[in-house]
Amino acid sequence: MDTLTWIKGLVGGVMIGLSAVWLMASLGRIAGISGILSGLIWERPKGDSAWRLAFLLGLVSGPLVIMLAGGGLGNVAGRAEAVVGVPAGGVGLMLVAGFLVGLGTGLGSGCTSGHGVCGLARLSPRSAAATLVFLGMAMLTVFVSRHLAGGGA
Repeated sequence: MDTLTWIKGLVGGVMIGLSAVWLMASLGRIAGISGILSGLIWERPKGDSAWRLAFLLGLVSGPLVIMLAGGGLGNVAGRAEAVVGVPAGGVGLMLVAGFLVGLGTGLGSGCTSGHGVCGLARLSPRSAAATLVFLGMAMLTVFVSRHLAGGGA
């Protein structure tokens, strides 16, 4: 890993932390993406939609601004010459995976941003347990897909 890569990661992590602190300080809300999105779609409390929409638009517009400024997409495709395109496992598998992630955030009462970033910062035992489960399942998924299902490295 080169120096620029870890500096970008450090800056990104600091920005995520600052945005979580800002949301908590200004609105008293946890920066959990699944809760913000579900609150926008399902709950719709009076006067609560504007900040949720602004947060989600900022989440997706940041990478677009960087891309338009000539920063590119980075090496998100896994190969230097590749670009983002069709999912490696196919669209069907991606839809199933997205459904399972949504189901997991519902069962876990939150996602990695809510539990892993905000919950751990508040020293929440529930968030620590949830984050350990997230990480454990992620490691198990990588192991199964790369070593048992023949996905390769």
